[in-house]
Amino acid sequence: MTPVILDGEKLTPELVMEVAYEHREVMLCHDARERVKQCREMVEELVAGGKVVYGVSTGFGKFSDVHISPQDTAKLQVNLIRSHACAVGSPLPEETVRALMLLRANALAKGYSGIRLVTLSLLIDCINHGVHPVIPEQGSLGASGDLAPLSHLALVLMGEGEAFYQGERLSGAEALAKAGLEPITLQAKEGLALINGTQIMTSLGTLTFVKARRLARIADVIASLTLESLRGIPDAFAEEVHLARPYPEQIGVAKNLRALLKGSRLTTRQGEIRVQDAYSLRCLPQVHGATRQVLAYAEDKLTIEINAATDNPLLFLEDGKVISGGNFHGQPIAFAMDFLKIGMSELANISERRTERLVNPALSGGLPSFLSHNPGIGSGLMITQYVSASLVSENKVLAHPASVDSIPSSANQEDHVSMGTTAARHAVQVIDNVSKVLAIELLCAAEAAEFIGVDGLAPATRVLYESLRAIVQPVIEDRSTSGDIERIAAALLSGDWLDAIEAVSGPLY
Repeated sequence: MTPVILDGEKLTPELVMEVAYEHREVMLCHDARERVKQCREMVEELVAGGKVVYGVSTGFGKFSDVHISPQDTAKLQVNLIRSHACAVGSPLPEETVRALMLLRANALAKGYSGIRLVTLSLLIDCINHGVHPVIPEQGSLGASGDLAPLSHLALVLMGEGEAFYQGERLSGAEALAKAGLEPITLQAKEGLALINGTQIMTSLGTLTFVKARRLARIADVIASLTLESLRGIPDAFAEEVHLARPYPEQIGVAKNLRALLKGSRLTTRQGEIRVQDAYSLRCLPQVHGATRQVLAYAEDKLTIEINAATDNPLLFLEDGKVISGGNFHGQPIAFAMDFLKIGMSELANISERRTERLVNPALSGGLPSFLSHNPGIGSGLMITQYVSASLVSENKVLAHPASVDSIPSSANQEDHVSMGTTAARHAVQVIDNVSKVLAIELLCAAEAAEFIGVDGLAPATRVLYESLRAIVQPVIEDRSTSGDIERIAAALLSGDWLDAIEAVSGPLY
């Protein structure tokens, strides 16, 4: 693959995924290199001229009124990183660390931060050589930047802290040495430039968003298989119904369902078995479509944020201004992550209700109790619905908005914070839960199809059924299905099945 060229302007969630998961190489464009060099010259002129600039010739936070002499500017930056590197908890996954390093490099490439080119180049070299700092996941308030976690990244660039390299957890100095890289000594403004940003919450949010979008698309296919297994009525998805309430996302999901169910011999017409389906089937376009609206909102905010300058102060070359602002405040991402949690939790809620209809003999229209091949002696898939119910209930707790919280810090100088990183961390958990809820629905829907006749499935849902059967066999005899659920969830998160399905259904929304 060709390298991802960083210019501070054109990064997308898809490119972030490729760097994070596929280890795509990263390069800095020529124009960005020139901007970075010019901005650095401006910092050095400010230091030489004794100008009062936050974080360059002053302390940090409440210490912003403390003057720092020119000979102490480098020590100030080193002390900043060492003192702020106090995050706690489990290390962030390698993919998240790669994403946040990429996002920080892209923000610095915009040329507003005053970092030296050698420092930015080392950050990019660490991405390309697979030096992944050990960054604990907890400790950010989501304003003033993700200070504590990002400080652990900066430590490694200094040859301190810890990093993973080729599967080993090493000291930062050892990891750099094994990769053939040299640590740097931070100079004026550089420590602040590395940590004063929203890259923890935004990297978590970006990777989670892409997975959420995959789940939202495959959820339409899973729900179509469930509808067939329950002999549902696709009349509710007629185009004129949704044009009468013209939400584009609702219209798009209804179109998906019509394409996915085309050719099915298992669906029924109004009045054939029942006049109308329960809401968890009939209202698929309305509910799944509303989740798509949430995803569109999150994508818009994330795309802006991954191409934004989020540190403080910002240096503006054109007019020589240095302005202390608040672009580090994570409120936009906090809201986006909370909204994403709520929208995806609802996708799981309605999925669990469809699972209940598949396993409950009072609701399934003649399917065996709990889809057991030997009811009574065998419990079938009874308890999978319990697991699904547990996961959706957990999501209801996780979906509580973190962004409504705030707590003052730095002696009340930083008196309002976003909690955006907490929101993003919870979003990661929600999406993982949603993948398992959908996996359980698919497991049950495929088992139900065994009873009513797989040959009657629509061509598109038959592809989904066969993709599932390549990794999970029918539950003829009772067995533990934990591994089955985990394998299905991983396949759903990967998005690997969608291409084969679209080859039959046509492009899906």
